[in-house]
Amino acid sequence: MQRRTFLKSGALAVSAAATPAALEAATSGKSGKQPNIVFIMADDLGYADLGCYGSRSIKTPAIDALARAGVKLTDGYSNSAVCSSTRVGLVTGRYQYRLPCGLAEPLISDDLGLPEDEDTLPKSLQKLGYRTVLVGKWHIGGGKKYNPLRAGYDHFFGITGGGGDYFAHTLRLGPIVAGGLVEGETQVERQGYLTDLIGDRAVQEVRDARAENKPLYMSVHFTAPHSPWEGPEDEELAKTVGNSFHTDGGNLETYGKMVESMDQNIAKIVEELKALGMIDNTIIIFTSDNGGERFSDVWPFTGAKTELLEGGIRVPIIASWPGHIPAGSETSQMMISMDFVPTLLRAAGVKKIEPGRFDGEDLLDVLTGKAEPHSRKLYWRYKAVDQAAIRDGDWKYLRMGEREFLFNLAEDAHERANKIRLEPERYAAMKADWQAWNDTMLPYKETTPSHGIADFLADRYAPDHEGGLKLPSF
Repeated sequence: MQRRTFLKSGALAVSAAATPAALEAATSGKSGKQPNIVFIMADDLGYADLGCYGSRSIKTPAIDALARAGVKLTDGYSNSAVCSSTRVGLVTGRYQYRLPCGLAEPLISDDLGLPEDEDTLPKSLQKLGYRTVLVGKWHIGGGKKYNPLRAGYDHFFGITGGGGDYFAHTLRLGPIVAGGLVEGETQVERQGYLTDLIGDRAVQEVRDARAENKPLYMSVHFTAPHSPWEGPEDEELAKTVGNSFHTDGGNLETYGKMVESMDQNIAKIVEELKALGMIDNTIIIFTSDNGGERFSDVWPFTGAKTELLEGGIRVPIIASWPGHIPAGSETSQMMISMDFVPTLLRAAGVKKIEPGRFDGEDLLDVLTGKAEPHSRKLYWRYKAVDQAAIRDGDWKYLRMGEREFLFNLAEDAHERANKIRLEPERYAAMKADWQAWNDTMLPYKETTPSHGIADFLADRYAPDHEGGLKLPSF
């Protein structure tokens, strides 16, 4: 599984699209100019919710075009099975469990957030002369103390919390209404569908960067397709939604419209980059903050958001960079959210990443076809249902409560064949490896918030259910 790379284009396409001259320039952009970086992230998107990843009903032509223009990763992962934890790993390049704000699953208090003195990707890019922008969802702390401007962004427009109604732009929990749109550090009012507002603002930021004649680093963090389940034409329906988690609504059709609206707004951003002559010197990344939620398609995996099964942490990752990343390529290189920090820093011109600075890896050479994919280890944990996971090459150890599993993902992507009895030494070694890693991370506290999808979905069992067939554990 780890040796499968660039299957669509093959070695000839690698040599044709990524010439030695192009690869030598890969750290400084075309013609010696630093590349623009547009990082696009969906919220709760399922692995198979895109056409290029096998969607059976949702149309995503803009995202599919990015995959054709660059590389599609089959083994992409999020740092966590829930949003705010992943975002901590994404901005710091480290396991989120090293920071108090990264333990929350998700972050629900404005009294906790990303420390202002924390090293971040936008801070590093600011020092390299970049105009740094965040448009969309932040969710690593609220109020002025934890505002994105304190984390290295020159400009911010979006929401600071975990979600928002697509028309009212606030978080609603019955009689409680919180959040809302923020520009810089100021609460603002805007009319319109939130996905469109994020897309339109991103287009404007591209224009502003062009006018300023500075390289652009722009994170576009859509809230789609996170609940509430409201499509672009559902403004009247939205007035009746009493809870932003919307457990009493939604369907596959509405969910599809939400994803397709996001795709249409991505198309606007790409078209603006083309119109301004910026596309050839722009890295575009697309991914999701965690696996899919209740209406998502995660095939061929099982599990969902808040679970360490593959469906909760395996995410699409697409990267394009004309002249550097071979068009139409595919790789099985394992990549996780925190890898983007060292990878993008080197693409922006950093010649050497200090050892130990990040937990994430610099994978630029793999993405550009300069290096073969390699095996590595990735670790996760999740407080709800006491979950633990490690992936080492093709093998995965998983604990969910008192149940333990060992899977060979190369043979069993669906995570059904438990190999513990057949591979006792591997099981023991991987379990011990996870524990040794976990001992280096901050512990959860009794008060650390966490939740599981089993709390409200009929196709999940609560962890304390009684009855059923009792089988011996191996």
